[in-house]
Amino acid sequence: MAGPRCPARARAVGGAQPHVRERGAGLGGGGSRLSAGGGMGFRGLRVLHSALRLVAEAGGGQRRFSTRPARVPRMEYQDAIRTLNTLQTNASYLEQVKRERGDPQVQLEAMKGFLERSGLKVEDLDQLNIIHVTGTKGKGSTCAFTERILRNYGLKTGFYSSPHLVQVRERIRINGQPISKELFSKYFWQVYNRLEETKDSGHAGMPAYFRFLTIMAFHVFLQEKVDLAVVEVGIGGAYDCTNIIRKPIVCGVSSLGIDHTSILGDTIEKIAWQKGGIFKPGVPAFTVPQPERPLEVLRERARESPCPLYLCPDLDAFEEDDKALQLGLAGEHQRSNATLALQLSRAWLQQQGYQGTGEQKDLQPGAELLSKRPVPLAPAFRPSSSMVQGLQDTEWLGRNQVLQHGPVTWFIDGAHTTSSVQACVRWFRQAALNEEKPVDGSEVRVLLFNATGDRDTAALLKLLLPCRFDYAVFCPNFTEVSAVGNADQQNFNVTLENMLTRCLENQKKWNRLMEEKVGQDLWLSPPMQMEGVGGRLKPAPLRSPLLFVPSSERPLNSNSLVFPCISHALQWITQGRDPHFQAPATKGLHLHPVAGTGAVLLKEAAAIRVLVTGSLHLVGGVLKLLDQSLSQ
Repeated sequence: MAGPRCPARARAVGGAQPHVRERGAGLGGGGSRLSAGGGMGFRGLRVLHSALRLVAEAGGGQRRFSTRPARVPRMEYQDAIRTLNTLQTNASYLEQVKRERGDPQVQLEAMKGFLERSGLKVEDLDQLNIIHVTGTKGKGSTCAFTERILRNYGLKTGFYSSPHLVQVRERIRINGQPISKELFSKYFWQVYNRLEETKDSGHAGMPAYFRFLTIMAFHVFLQEKVDLAVVEVGIGGAYDCTNIIRKPIVCGVSSLGIDHTSILGDTIEKIAWQKGGIFKPGVPAFTVPQPERPLEVLRERARESPCPLYLCPDLDAFEEDDKALQLGLAGEHQRSNATLALQLSRAWLQQQGYQGTGEQKDLQPGAELLSKRPVPLAPAFRPSSSMVQGLQDTEWLGRNQVLQHGPVTWFIDGAHTTSSVQACVRWFRQAALNEEKPVDGSEVRVLLFNATGDRDTAALLKLLLPCRFDYAVFCPNFTEVSAVGNADQQNFNVTLENMLTRCLENQKKWNRLMEEKVGQDLWLSPPMQMEGVGGRLKPAPLRSPLLFVPSSERPLNSNSLVFPCISHALQWITQGRDPHFQAPATKGLHLHPVAGTGAVLLKEAAAIRVLVTGSLHLVGGVLKLLDQSLSQ
């Protein structure tokens, strides 16, 4: 049975181009049915096309903007970002990629060429005392732990990571803080102009977006005279552009899994081979417990280098019986990242001749057997006070983050692989369980999801079913329908229409999963009745994943919605009840029963729990809207 069908207004999908978008209206699960064959059915196409047309009409026609901004004398931060964005679709780079595809080693040679044209040599990077970290999941968190620990020793730290959440300058940090807009502009134009001046027929134009930022980060760290640089690999390792580093102090490999298969390979062994490509002769490397076969691949890569490779013990080995280590990042999976960070930090300090790096502990029972593994176990030690405090003080936005905004609680995690989504589900279920329960029991759970790239979204969504969401909301990674003036979040590699199509496909996959789930559970369920104004279903002790949708007499696809941007999705989810989110004025609205029913329930619920996951870019857009200080 459905809740009261009070019509409410929802916003439509809109905009044919990511940088030329206006406002529109929401798509309900029932109104955007897709064909069973996996493509978009007639109704889905009609909804999408009409929504795009509404956007064009709302914007007064098809206005077009050049992706290349006018150059102004002052060279402000936004000018730098807009110019940087033109490297996302650099035509000469696309041709260059086609030429290099057959020989990835050529990509590293090209990167060295760009570095030299910018005024640096590969040898110059040796001065940075680099900690180089790769992995499928947890490499960013590992870097954040490592940087915070070493900063506690009074060291001036550099930290290069990707992607950014709100502003591009987050990728290049000094002492844990994104470099200022002034510093970003200074170094951007310094590097960009040098590369422009050295273009000729013998050089392949400008480096692409990530290559450019990597080169720029090296310039920043060298000229700002950091004591060390923690460098996170972009994708893979062996052929990643960060791998022009010749002599890091220590290397790390976080948990391995399946991701970026079109680039790295379709098996975990192939991916492990790529990750092990960062190992350098004689440079110690550490990894966390891995499945047997990828661990064997890492061991072979270390032998080829050759370099010593060690397996990190569990965090338990570093803890005293009566004193557990406190981590600044939530989630049980962060313990693996923390133990890797402890080993990387200690190895760096010892290589640099520092004292006070922690007293080595006696071998634990059974450690003798572990030491006979193909990859030897690194010794556990008693972390110094600087290490203990560093682990506790680590912050890394968008990873297992909780924001309490009045009756709305946001659970934010950028998980985007099978293993990381599994970890996210464990964290969310535990964190939601720890939240204070409403006296009247009126809690609504909402999933806000998007995924990019070649990821298997059906598999990711299936993992989220145990969270028992009442509504699933899908939207592209654009904060607003119009991204003009928001250069930090522009993406010229995809169109809004393509992203909306994918959102509709994700919605269809979710609806099918819900139908299958209910089909499996129905025969176990007692008869259900409406209860109270909110339309909740009895019996109360059983939390149904379909509290607010009709019975199985018709397709169970009406508990999901698609919105054209994050702002519109948040506006519907919060219903004006989040004091930190200022919803913009809207126009071009239309009625939709699904959005209307949900609006009533969301307005009346004592507590709204929202999980945001599937994409770090989605997470960044949500944080930008919920925390205005991140945009300053």
